[in-house]
Amino acid sequence: MITTDYKTDYAIVTIVAEKLDGTIAQDLKSEFIKVSARNVNNVIVNLFNNKYCDSSGLSALLVGNRLCKNAGGKFFITALQENVARLIQISQLDTVLFITSTVEEAEAKI
Repeated sequence: MITTDYKTDYAIVTIVAEKLDGTIAQDLKSEFIKVSARNVNNVIVNLFNNKYCDSSGLSALLVGNRLCKNAGGKFFITALQENVARLIQISQLDTVLFITSTVEEAEAKI
């Protein structure tokens, strides 16, 4: 399940599901496209409950990052659980993505 909370200058996309895999990744990509279509250029992805991510999940996050970057905005992922943080480090995406510990920390950087 994915929820989106629209704020004045950004949107918070929360992935409530424990697994960010092929099943959820397609929905997440669609959600990023919907957010972009509303001319929201800054996105915070809250992964507070996400304990697993596979390559399709990483791909979905990169789609969101690209959409924001192309629109001149910022893309943050927050509240990473240990397994997901490790995967992002191993894949060296921590050099590409803005990562914060909390949603509030990302909000302060927008």
